[in-house]
Amino acid sequence: MQGYFIRSSRVTPSVYFNPKKELLDLRGKSSPENPLNFYGSLLLNMDKYVESHNGNITVNLAFEYFNTSSSKCIFNLLRKLDGINQLGKRVIVNWYYENDDDDMLEAGEDFSSFFGYEFNFVSVPVINSLGEETEEEPQLNAA
Repeated sequence: MQGYFIRSSRVTPSVYFNPKKELLDLRGKSSPENPLNFYGSLLLNMDKYVESHNGNITVNLAFEYFNTSSSKCIFNLLRKLDGINQLGKRVIVNWYYENDDDDMLEAGEDFSSFFGYEFNFVSVPVINSLGEETEEEPQLNAA
């Protein structure tokens, strides 16, 4: 299975998926008019990942903002991860939020309450989308 990168837009997060490194990274804003169009292929790729890969997965989620319809798609992604976890594979979600964004922290805590896999909360000064020329792969570091 091959990985891919989707550059962020004004209304969609960047997506970096690297099956060899067992890594999925989403960052930025998520408020597309039709989130199923955006997240649908990602959810299908997670199904393919489960079928073709015996390893674990680490998922970095770093949203500046997401709308209500995106939250349903994010929940569906987290539910897919729960399926991976129930197959005996290790799932780690790192939920990044900006230092002063209590709403985003609370959203992550709400999501985590539905699932039994490892969910880490990491406060950072600012969330940046991927795609700058100097970045080769995701790097999110706590302040």
